[in-house]
Amino acid sequence: MDPEIVKLLLVGDESCGKTSFLSRLSAAEGTNPIPVLRDIDQPFVFSIMLGSKRYCLEFFDTSSPDNWRLLDPDVLIICYDISQRLSLINMKRFWIDEVKKTFKRADTLPIIVLGLKRDLRSETDPNGIIYPQEAYQMAQTMKADRYVECSAVTGELLKPAFEDICKTATKATTAAGGQTEGGCLVI
Repeated sequence: MDPEIVKLLLVGDESCGKTSFLSRLSAAEGTNPIPVLRDIDQPFVFSIMLGSKRYCLEFFDTSSPDNWRLLDPDVLIICYDISQRLSLINMKRFWIDEVKKTFKRADTLPIIVLGLKRDLRSETDPNGIIYPQEAYQMAQTMKADRYVECSAVTGELLKPAFEDICKTATKATTAAGGQTEGGCLVI
């Protein structure tokens, strides 16, 4: 039986950590240094099993809406850099609007907010620190279905974040879709 293909589009400010996140997922556990993925290698493909069903998750990583035109994603992942307040602001001010303008069915697609560079939270200026509850509230106002965060550098929360993305992605293939009834869920 052929695997079910699920397309996931990662969007967010340049250098917010999207490629590092995917690179870390692609690396064997404990690999140092983490291999660097290149744009020409897209989509970044992960094969998973859920129960007895096989899925092929195709991740597309881009910060340019011009590159989205031909994509028809099943899940949208809006990324921001936990150590950069502007990245959080742009998530709501720019990225959600661009997604809605680009994809006619954006209102029915599951949206995951992914906070990246969690390892830098403690190293930033205390006035610029973005705590999970603040980002979660922003995700709620954007009507996101999930909020997750992790660090590609340290691997902190990487596995739970990926597992939650996988669960949302596989639900997107069902008749009910991957949207969360009643709002955002934190993992």
